[in-house]
Amino acid sequence: MTDSAKLDLLLSEMQEMKTDMQEMKQDIHLLKDDTQKLKENTQTLAQKVDVIEAKVIHTELILENEIRVNIQRVAEGHLDLSRNLHDAMRPSNEVEMLAIKVRMLESDVKELKSRLA
Repeated sequence: MTDSAKLDLLLSEMQEMKTDMQEMKQDIHLLKDDTQKLKENTQTLAQKVDVIEAKVIHTELILENEIRVNIQRVAEGHLDLSRNLHDAMRPSNEVEMLAIKVRMLESDVKELKSRLA
C-alpha cells in the first residue's frame, strides 16, 4: 500500500469518526433536552403531590374533627331512641305476659269445670 493510499484511508477513517462524533453530539443534545423535560415533569409532579397531600390532610382533619363527632352524636341519639323504644315496649310486653297467663288460667278453669260436671 502506498503512502498516498494510506493517507487516503486515514482521511476516510477520520471523516467517518467526524461523522460519528457529530451524531454523538446530536444524541447528547437530545439526551440533554429529554433530561430537562424530565426535570420539569418531575417538578410539576412534585407540586401536584404537594397539593394532593394538603388536600388529604384537610380531609383527615374534617374526618377527625367533624364527621367522627357527628357520627358519635348520631350513635348516641340512636342509643337514646333504642332505650326509649325499649322502655315504651316494656308495658306492652307485660300486657302480653298477662294475656298468656289469663289464657292459661282460663284453660285451667275450663278443665276444672269439666271435671266437676
